[in-house]
Amino acid sequence: MAFEDTLKSLKDFDFGDLDFENVGSWPTPVKVLAALLVLVALLIGGYYYHVDDLQKKLTAERGNEAELRRDFERLSFEAANLEAYKRQMLEMEESFGALVSQLPSDTEVPGLLEDITNKGEQNGLAISKIDLLPEVPQEFYIELPISIVAVGSYHDLGAFISGMAGLPRIVTLHDFNIASSGSNTNQLEMNIVAKTYRYRDGLADEL
Repeated sequence: MAFEDTLKSLKDFDFGDLDFENVGSWPTPVKVLAALLVLVALLIGGYYYHVDDLQKKLTAERGNEAELRRDFERLSFEAANLEAYKRQMLEMEESFGALVSQLPSDTEVPGLLEDITNKGEQNGLAISKIDLLPEVPQEFYIELPISIVAVGSYHDLGAFISGMAGLPRIVTLHDFNIASSGSNTNQLEMNIVAKTYRYRDGLADEL
């Protein structure tokens, strides 16, 4: 009956008569209702101003946790394969050193020109011209273009080009141009640029 009386008193109460400057004079049911409303407002405000912020931080931390897990897995994999990486680095250094050893120094270039001339003559070609062109500096090496003019049969030219791969130094071939040499259709003149490469000073000492 007390609860029903409380509801009836709240129903019959005129909330327009409330004196907000004298809360102590409010009826007890109104005080209880007001306290509940304030409590609900505080809970809602606390959620949006505190709990919601914590939820956002928790979501961010979960994202960081996933990233840290990935980093940990990557580092664990690298640590487990460290010896393999070291062996691979040594193999790469050895391979790079072998390649650099195939690059001619300044003093070896005349010998390379002689090797090219001999290779042409061995394949039945007449080397009518072989000239060094201006060097082309690159970041780690220097290109040494060599202009070659050779005369011979189609078969001899093909054998000469194939034989260039057997030289002890790295030589690449560029800018082919083959045309008939005079009235003899069996003789062809080939203009070609052969490029070899010289390491920059100090590169070999760093290996």
